Amino acid sequence: MKGRVFVIGLGLIGGSLALCIKKEHPESTIIGFDINREQVRLAKMLGVIDETAENIPDGSQYADLIIVSAPVNDSKTILKALSTLPLKPDVIITDTGSTKKIIVENAADLRDKGITFIGGHPMAGSHKSGVSAAKDILFENAFYLLTPVEVADTGKVDELKDWLKGTKAKFLTITPDNHDYLTGIVSHFPHIIAASIVRQTEKLSESESLIPRLAAGGFRDITRIASSSPNMWKDILLHNRENLIALLNQWQEEMEGVKELLQTGNEKDIYQYFYQAKQYRDSLPAKEKGAIPAFYDLYVDIPDVPGIVSEVTGYLAKENISITNIRILETREDIIGVLVISFQTEGDRQRAEKCILTYTNYSTSNGS
Repeated sequence: MKGRVFVIGLGLIGGSLALCIKKEHPESTIIGFDINREQVRLAKMLGVIDETAENIPDGSQYADLIIVSAPVNDSKTILKALSTLPLKPDVIITDTGSTKKIIVENAADLRDKGITFIGGHPMAGSHKSGVSAAKDILFENAFYLLTPVEVADTGKVDELKDWLKGTKAKFLTITPDNHDYLTGIVSHFPHIIAASIVRQTEKLSESESLIPRLAAGGFRDITRIASSSPNMWKDILLHNRENLIALLNQWQEEMEGVKELLQTGNEKDIYQYFYQAKQYRDSLPAKEKGAIPAFYDLYVDIPDVPGIVSEVTGYLAKENISITNIRILETREDIIGVLVISFQTEGDRQRAEKCILTYTNYSTSNGS
């Protein structure tokens, strides 16, 4: 395809989509805009975009595809602004937000003008943010949810998929309401639970000084999504509040059931509760990307000697394997030290494991 693509918001998602389109449609021109001018400068310098726009009207005027990759509240404002501009009549506008019902409602003025808006949500992310972390493989095998309104032209949905086929994502078309309900269950609600566990632990640590040290290992892992952007999650929760209130009510009932199990002390029922949870969790796809970005971690048991971290990372560098994060666990039973290395993809994690086993005799595991 040949045309002009205008990306509004040059963060990780917007930048990665730009790279995917450039790779699949090299004859197209990618124009970028961001309120953070440093992100725009970096995007141009890194070759993520071909041209820069000084403002939204300039970038959108001749665009064939407009991608709004901004926080939900900002996206609402941008869509309203776009509805007042002279756009190409056959332009497609899409977004990348984590909630869809309110976004689609705010695109009503565009539809009234005959402009096609198709809500979008690429369900992928990374440990890093910003355009410098953008990758054309970010969405590979991830679910990409599209939420056209009922009157949307099927041909336009296919056209959008064609523009985005370089993502190599798995496209699913659902309603905005269904999107918000499903993502509320498997993404938004777990973030609330993770944050609540951390908040409760913080309060308890005021009287128990050992808690922060003991929480340095596995506790950090099971609550790591609580480190997500507070500003982003504030907006997501407010825009999906009805679904989340209902889920929290169900969660309270679930916890009341657990409390009753403990009060009765029935060993069989308690065992069955954890057994059923294990069975369902183990049945979930292990190598597919879902609503929450996967963490491709490799645990390396290392001896406590100087230079050991640089030794391991040196082997990875020799094999040209990129890492996204690295840390040392101080608390694990019967192990001197554990190096936790995070990677962008499962393929990188597997290559790293093979590399370390080739160059050392250190034992490894994926921690799952």
